[in-house]
Amino acid sequence: MDYKKTLIDLKARHSAQVKAAETAKQNGDADAFGKALKTAQELHDEIDATKALIVEQEVQAAEEKDLGEQNSAEAQSKAAERGSALQQKRSVSYSPEELRTGLKSTTLASGTIAKPTGIGQMHDSIANVISSILDEVRVVNLAGLGQILEPIEVEDMAAQAGAVATLAGTTRTASDPTFTYAKIAPFEVDVTSLIDRNMRRLTPVDYEAYCRNMIMRAMRRKIANLIVNGDGQVSPAMYGIKTALDYNGAALYKTINMTSIGVDSLDEIAFAYGGNDNLGPNARLYLTKADLKAIGALRGSNEKKRLFEIEFSGNGNTGFIVNGGMRIPFTLHSGLTSLTGTDRGASAVPTMLYGDPQNYELGLFGDFSVRLDESVKAIERMDTLLGDAFVGGNLVVKNGFVVVMLPAAEQQPATSD
Repeated sequence: MDYKKTLIDLKARHSAQVKAAETAKQNGDADAFGKALKTAQELHDEIDATKALIVEQEVQAAEEKDLGEQNSAEAQSKAAERGSALQQKRSVSYSPEELRTGLKSTTLASGTIAKPTGIGQMHDSIANVISSILDEVRVVNLAGLGQILEPIEVEDMAAQAGAVATLAGTTRTASDPTFTYAKIAPFEVDVTSLIDRNMRRLTPVDYEAYCRNMIMRAMRRKIANLIVNGDGQVSPAMYGIKTALDYNGAALYKTINMTSIGVDSLDEIAFAYGGNDNLGPNARLYLTKADLKAIGALRGSNEKKRLFEIEFSGNGNTGFIVNGGMRIPFTLHSGLTSLTGTDRGASAVPTMLYGDPQNYELGLFGDFSVRLDESVKAIERMDTLLGDAFVGGNLVVKNGFVVVMLPAAEQQPATSD
């Protein structure tokens, strides 16, 4: 997250509230003055906290830079060894930790790799951006495990109270918490990428980097879809957010029904998440581009003014939906079904998702192996990169996400002649 940009935004909002307080003071509006001043003070505290976070980030970045320089020679040597092995059509493997890092840091363009004269520059399509959900969920190394059962608290312990005279000498009522388990088991993901055979003319280091970026993009694309939709099996090995079940087959998400996107839709979604005493921290909205467009198109009584402002950040895949004092972070995901334009059918359809992405755990089971094959597309002088990995996932928090459901069409009563 770009906290410097956040700081600029906070300062602008703080300045606006200070001006609002000054105006309210001049107009003798004590209520408006108090509200604006309180908001300004809260923003001031948030500005101080963000400044401190930026300082800590800069310190951490400096430490990581020093460590990176120390490990640079070793990384170059390992990349050269792997690149040479791939060029000679031998299999190479990446550890779960390397896979974890690669899934989160793979560049979206391959133009950063040095190429010798004669091969030319590889340019990605503008549509080749992959959902950032992989950068947001929790990724864990589960190498060596056949599966894992993550414990989940369903109902918290409840305290009891009563008059001392009444309770004296009596057995107190027990109030044990209730638990369940989320299963995370391995599911095979295959990667197949075609590259021009001339790419083998790259240096081993550049060739390894080029191949790694290609296969990591393919992995990102597939796993991002699995995270929301699951593997589609009747008895899933990998659960998606909208198919997440505990060990007993109970849903780990909650649902709300919505037939279209309207003025109150975001409020309904946000207030459905969390407990009775909170709205749930760190929640994000996952939706399609069509649904984001529908939100941005909403107008109030003044038909020229949008009800919601949409702010993009990063690579255009994430941002914020702003409605007055509410700022809802969002991530676009083409693997979801749009609420907008989808007809109601015989069964309910899951659409948008809202929740803390850290409530979803993505497990990496063992090494990720890659090999090169030149027989598949030999006549076109293409090499094929074949990758194999085992991943798994599930929600690990009860009601960790709200799934917006487009309800089934209402059944008309049968008529008789």
